[in-house]
Amino acid sequence: MNAPSDLSMKTDEVLRVELEVFRREHRDLDEAIHALVEKGVSDQLTLQRLKKRKLRLKDLIAQIEDRLTPDIIA
Repeated sequence: MNAPSDLSMKTDEVLRVELEVFRREHRDLDEAIHALVEKGVSDQLTLQRLKKRKLRLKDLIAQIEDRLTPDIIA
């Protein structure tokens, strides 16, 4: 995953592509977590790692969205 400091060096077009990739990965992780819980898999370490990765992606998605959204003074 790219470091947050790299965001300032990327164009908006690159950030939009990365944003879509990260959103897709976030959805995939959500589905994987849901499937493991539904199956009753008791591997808590795997679930914990997936949830942590999902949370990091959520934070990165928010950072990219903030960068792409123009500041408008109302």
